Amino acid sequence: MYQLNFDLNDFLTRFWHKEPVVIKNGFIDFEDPISPDEVAGLAMEEEIDSRFVSNLDGNWEVQHGPFESFESFPDTHSQLIVQAANHWHPGPRALSEPFRGLPNWLFDDVMVCLSMPEGGVGPHIDQYDVFICQGMGKRRWRVGDKGEYKDANHHTGLRQIEGFDPIIDEILEPGDILYIPPGFPHEGNTIEVSLSYSVGYRSPKKQELLNGFADFVLTNELGDKHFYDPNIQTRDEHGMIPTAEYNALNDMLMKLINDEDAKARWMGEQLSQSRHELDIMPADPPWQSDELQQFMEDGLYLEKVSGLKALYHENNPSLVFINGETIELPEGCEAAAKVFCDMEYFSGEDLGAIANNPALLALLLDFCNQGLWYPQA
Repeated sequence: MYQLNFDLNDFLTRFWHKEPVVIKNGFIDFEDPISPDEVAGLAMEEEIDSRFVSNLDGNWEVQHGPFESFESFPDTHSQLIVQAANHWHPGPRALSEPFRGLPNWLFDDVMVCLSMPEGGVGPHIDQYDVFICQGMGKRRWRVGDKGEYKDANHHTGLRQIEGFDPIIDEILEPGDILYIPPGFPHEGNTIEVSLSYSVGYRSPKKQELLNGFADFVLTNELGDKHFYDPNIQTRDEHGMIPTAEYNALNDMLMKLINDEDAKARWMGEQLSQSRHELDIMPADPPWQSDELQQFMEDGLYLEKVSGLKALYHENNPSLVFINGETIELPEGCEAAAKVFCDMEYFSGEDLGAIANNPALLALLLDFCNQGLWYPQA
């Protein structure tokens, strides 16, 4: 079990969305959660998002997985990157556990980087919060201040910039953590063969929210009504939009936007949707109701598939949002929202009296047969 060597609440007060910081020995007794061979193995899987970045002689190249072999890849000036490794390996998943005090709707993934000497992705700017946790080896990290910077090497897709003046210039060793808020330029350069882990938190942009809600409105055929005014009059200024008609059209729009029930449902679905593939495997053979009931009565645990987001609104725990879908809990089972969404694994004891509710058991049976929850080994 990984344990932070600092108080997360104190960190949030001092640094979150404010400034980057290096936390030396940020973990207590840190050990790598995954081996280099396992990282390479993940990068060979079709479902997993991976990249190989090299910069021999200053020539930046990016290759995307899955990879069949690494024999032809250079052993310097290169880096293998695996996104959402926590979805596919228990080690990176365990590494994210100490950060669970942060909102799950913001959590994106744990990215793993296997870096050769002089390897990196160059100076660049990200628009998300990241805790870069150093594993084996050493990497030098430079971080600059927010500002206006010139883009570079557009063809790579690495969001590189030409350069920056550092406000942080530190060598990270195993167990060290570098926190970087959105918008701060940074660059990592590998000193010796290294593993590092980026625990990322990504918030939506305004335009993403607007676009997502528009898609939800169209998909659910909301607001499918035309403007209607039985009292319209003739006018000489036929090119003018009268204020009264503008206000009426604006009122139509705002009624749609301010539909709190629709907006709450859309936002729950939007925020619970994972950006990365999940390792979901339907139960084979499917669970039977009596088997699951006995499993729960025996005090055994069901575990949520890694990376699965399950959310609920504070003011309406009767609805839960799981991987982009709205689920209505059976009447009287609102307490299940906290169990499903706040806990990574649970037993019948955690559900209490509602564990025997037939409708809730049927819902849980469906979750298990879909592969969203599975029996803990």
